[in-house]
Amino acid sequence: MPVEILIVDDAPNIVLSLEFLMKKEGFSVRSASDGEEALRAVAEKKPDLVLLDVMMPKRNGYDVCEAIRADPALHGVRIIMLTAKGREVEQEKGLALGADDYVTKPFSTRELVVKVRTLLGLQSESGV
Repeated sequence: MPVEILIVDDAPNIVLSLEFLMKKEGFSVRSASDGEEALRAVAEKKPDLVLLDVMMPKRNGYDVCEAIRADPALHGVRIIMLTAKGREVEQEKGLALGADDYVTKPFSTRELVVKVRTLLGLQSESGV
């Protein structure tokens, strides 16, 4: 059964590029464009990992992260927060709410793939 990643971002171009990148790595991918849609998607089918934007309409990434961590049925879901907000205080807030990692936009796609594979306990296809 392929590893499933949920991409949550309100910028269609970022969703498309992340979908392409993750599918290329062999992952099954779904996407959501706002916080409420993300929580519905997670409740419908538990993903292995969520790539979660911070600044989104309806519910921000911090709220979504907190809601996922508060639900015992979602134990084990990994969360990488993606944001243009790179200040240390934002990173600390994301990690304090339960994010497993925090990546600042713009990011290296190679670095992101390594972080995803590491969090999921997978060896990189390229040995990275």
